[in-house]
Amino acid sequence: MSETSFIPGPDSLRAYRDALGCFGTGVTVVTTRTERGPLAITANSFTSVSMDPPLLLWCPARQSKRHDPFVTASHFAIHVMAEDQLDMAMQFARNGEDFSCVPNAQNDQGIPVLPDVIARFDCKQHACHDGGDHSILIGAVLRTTSRPGKGLIFKRGQYGGFLEQS
Repeated sequence: MSETSFIPGPDSLRAYRDALGCFGTGVTVVTTRTERGPLAITANSFTSVSMDPPLLLWCPARQSKRHDPFVTASHFAIHVMAEDQLDMAMQFARNGEDFSCVPNAQNDQGIPVLPDVIARFDCKQHACHDGGDHSILIGAVLRTTSRPGKGLIFKRGQYGGFLEQS
């Protein structure tokens, strides 16, 4: 078994990415509304921050053309994707403005919502922080919905499912 190591520097970013890829994450799609219409982005940089008050975070890449609209949005919704929603997640990874794959539905804040997801967090932007080549967006959770089911997981460049124990 071969082991790689990471010491910060310009020639070691691949080792860093490979090490991060060992940590399996859930797949989310974040939506908002802009002057041009609905906007979505697929992200796996999502985690809880606080229970009281309920806060969570996600991190859009600064190089993304979708970065600025999300950083300036007052509200957004984070959707935890179900195992069978890979096609939808990939659709929004490629094109954040094409909502033709989903019904036209929105939450109380007018943010587009996706059907049949495992969980949804409707948020008001609480804070935005510098995170190097990403921004750290913290959302104050206004409402959640959830249902039973298997989530879509991303690990080592591959997508898959997760077996739930009964």
